[in-house]
Amino acid sequence: MPRRLPEKTRTAKRKLRKRGSKRRYRPSKPFLRKAPIWKNLELEVVIDDIGSRGDGIARIYGFMIFVPGGRAGERIKVKIVSVGGKFAVAERIA
Repeated sequence: MPRRLPEKTRTAKRKLRKRGSKRRYRPSKPFLRKAPIWKNLELEVVIDDIGSRGDGIARIYGFMIFVPGGRAGERIKVKIVSVGGKFAVAERIA
């Protein structure tokens, strides 16, 4: 004989599941570290590496800065154009 559910469980309204929601995964703890740089800041950096798209990559306190047209080992002066959560984009200053 099948087991019967209690009365209040049978009549309870059920929540509908949302399928294909467009929410991104958000970790339970917020990203505590702020970016050590900001927009329009002028810096002198050393290009450490080359990115997959050919941009030079410099790092300041572990924060990545992409510099279009930069070559590895080059020391250049840059101006920060945009800052994201994990990286920034800069342009070369003559």
